[in-house]
Amino acid sequence: MQYRTLGRTGVNVSTLVLGAMNFGAIGRTTQEEATAIVDVALEAGVNMIDTADRYSAGESEEMVGRAIAGRRDDIVLATKAYLPMSTEINHQGTSRRWLHTAAEDSLRRLGVDHIDLYQMHRWDPETSDDETLSALTDLQRAGKIRYFGSSTFPAYRIVQAQWESRSRGLGRYVTEQPGYSILQRAVETHVLPVTEEYGMGVLAWSPLASGWLSGAIREGREMTTNRSSAMPGRFDLPVPANRAKLDAVEKLAVVAEQADLTLIQLALGFVTAHPAVTSAIIGPRTLDHLQSQLAAADTVLSTEVLDAIDSVVAPGTDLAADEKSDTPPSLLNPALRRR
Repeated sequence: MQYRTLGRTGVNVSTLVLGAMNFGAIGRTTQEEATAIVDVALEAGVNMIDTADRYSAGESEEMVGRAIAGRRDDIVLATKAYLPMSTEINHQGTSRRWLHTAAEDSLRRLGVDHIDLYQMHRWDPETSDDETLSALTDLQRAGKIRYFGSSTFPAYRIVQAQWESRSRGLGRYVTEQPGYSILQRAVETHVLPVTEEYGMGVLAWSPLASGWLSGAIREGREMTTNRSSAMPGRFDLPVPANRAKLDAVEKLAVVAEQADLTLIQLALGFVTAHPAVTSAIIGPRTLDHLQSQLAAADTVLSTEVLDAIDSVVAPGTDLAADEKSDTPPSLLNPALRRR
C-alpha cells in the first residue's frame, strides 16, 4: 500500500480509501460482511474509511462504528452531512442549526468521540459560506471534528469558500471529494487545478464509474452490477452516453490487457496517477470485490499506458455529462434561470 499526505494536514492516508456506502440497505451488505471487509482492508494497509450520514439512513455509520470498535485510533475516519435525513424540512443542509445536530448524530452512530474529516456532501446554495464555515470551525474548536472538507463542489465554490475562510479568520476546507474516473474527467479542467492551488487533499469517489470499469460490464454480457438495477437509466445501452461508455470500456480493456493489468487496476491506477489526487475511494460490496480492488494498491501506470488512456477518453472529457453531481442549480431548475 502507498501513502500520501492529505493536503497540508500532515496526516498520512492510504492511496486506497475504504468507502462504506454499500454497508447496509444500499448494498445489502450485512454487519458480518462489513466487519470482514474492514478487517481485510486494514490488514492490507488501508487506514482511512469514508462514510456518510445519508448512506442507508445512518445504518452505514452504525456498521462502521461496530466494525472499528477497539481500533479507532488506527483509522482516519471520515463522514459527511448535508443530504436529507428525514422528511423534516430542516433535517438537511449546512446551516449551523443542522450541522451541530448532524455531527452529534454521526458521533453517536459511529460510537466515537470525534470525526477526523467531516465533509459537506454537496454545496448548499441556501446557506452562506460564512454560516457553514463558522459552524464547522466551532465544531473543530470543540474537538468534535479534526478537519473539514467539501464534496462535489464546483471549482468556483471551492475558491469562494477558501476566500471566505481567509477573510473571516475561519477554518478552511482542507479536502475536496470529487467524482473522478477515466470515463468522467471534467474535473481535470477546473476542480483539480483549484485543489492543487489551495493545497487541498483530494479523495476521488466512483473511480470505477459506478461499475463500468469493474470488468463486469462488457459487450454482449448481461449486466449484473448492483448499480444497474438501482439506476437503470445510467446503464441502458440505447442511451448514447451509455453506448459511448461501453465503447470506451472495450478499448480500455485492450489497453489493460496489453499492460498485463486488470481493468480495475487500470482504472484505479489512472485516478491515483493524477498529481492532485491523494486517494481513490473504493466501495466494495463483497470480499471478492475488495480483493480485486486491493490488487491495485501498488499499481503505477507508465507514461505509455496513460497516453493510451488519453487516446480513448481525452483529458477533461465527461462521457456522460448529465451524470455530473456538481452542476449549478440554475442549470437544473428552469425557475432559477428565469427569475
